Amino acid sequence: MTSDLPDWLEPVAIGARSITVHELTRFMPPEDSNARRGAVLMLFGEGPQGPDLLLTERAHHMRSHPGQVSFPGGTIDEGETPHDAALREAQEETGLDPSGVDVFAELPELWLPPSNFAVTPVLAWWREPSPVSVVSPDEVHAIYRVPLSELTEPTHRIAVRHPSGWVGPGFLIGDDRDVILWGFTAGIISRLFHFLDWAEEIADPPVHDLPAHMLQGEPTRTDFKPNTRFEERR
Repeated sequence: MTSDLPDWLEPVAIGARSITVHELTRFMPPEDSNARRGAVLMLFGEGPQGPDLLLTERAHHMRSHPGQVSFPGGTIDEGETPHDAALREAQEETGLDPSGVDVFAELPELWLPPSNFAVTPVLAWWREPSPVSVVSPDEVHAIYRVPLSELTEPTHRIAVRHPSGWVGPGFLIGDDRDVILWGFTAGIISRLFHFLDWAEEIADPPVHDLPAHMLQGEPTRTDFKPNTRFEERR
């Protein structure tokens, strides 16, 4: 843990040392899974509206998981650590300067059964924010710096229903609150914030069905849907 973290981020660093995989998901890689390994960057910064998280929205024409909102991330290449992969992917997707980013923790490795990926969330502090933008429109539709206050706001929290019957936590983000954050990324945020006592339980949140553009190319199995960039990189 770096000594330069802002006070509001210290609970995240402390919580990351004690949170278990079972407090984040009911899935963990079986010993015989031979899972592919990936990493995502959970980048905390301070923007014009206060503490925030960096998120990206996949291009709407993608072969899998179009329009889904995720942390920057992808496959861990040979010789890389999760730390290396998360920063590389974030730079490739958003153009951020990794030299202004301090990694301070990693969450337990999480398993995504539908794609057999074992994903490590890498937690970092955006010490010196750099400009970010859509580097490749073929992969990224939009980039968001979402204030934590909006993610903890009860009126922005929803339940998301997939046509398969799967229902999970979600958030409404974007200037008009018309972008649905769901699946793997929403699950991590929801469970981590609950662990940190940053967000209260919401009884009977409004249920939103996924829009049609997010369902193109969807597999039939939906145990715990990934919404990161792992299906595109084989």
